[in-house]
Amino acid sequence: MDQPYEDVPPATAPPGSAMPGQGAATDSLAHWDGFGEAQFGMDDEQVKLVWPGELVGTPADHSQCYHLSPAGQSDISRFAMMFEDGTFVRYSVSADDLVAPGGGKRGMDTARIDALYPGRVTSSGHKYVPDGHYLRITEDGGPHVLIFETDGGGNVTEWRVGLPPQVDYVEGCS
Repeated sequence: MDQPYEDVPPATAPPGSAMPGQGAATDSLAHWDGFGEAQFGMDDEQVKLVWPGELVGTPADHSQCYHLSPAGQSDISRFAMMFEDGTFVRYSVSADDLVAPGGGKRGMDTARIDALYPGRVTSSGHKYVPDGHYLRITEDGGPHVLIFETDGGGNVTEWRVGLPPQVDYVEGCS
């Protein structure tokens, strides 16, 4: 059997643009204080250092708010991190396979969200979706907020976690 003449480090894949959270530990990456190793309060360079792949997106000229997303996503809304004044303040998810802190996810109905976060859900009417709602949950003992958006049938279509006031922006950066 052929063997190298010297020690060779194990093979590693080049840094890719795969979305973290695809696999068995899906529910462990979404946290009240960030996603994976990316923590709210980090600047974009710090987030890029801890992210396991390429992130795309840049601030527009004179813009104080912008988003970074994993490269190669078919839809930018699948997962996006919001930065305001250069600081990570929120992440948004429209993917079916990612689980929010506490267990909620896209496709669940309002009753299931209420059951997962008993006594903590505040509901308000959706700005754009007739009969849709925002289901707002504040972190127990912390400053972070989780918001589920529902369609007119009461099913979650997307969710986001972050710090107020940015987590409450309904149009991305505004």
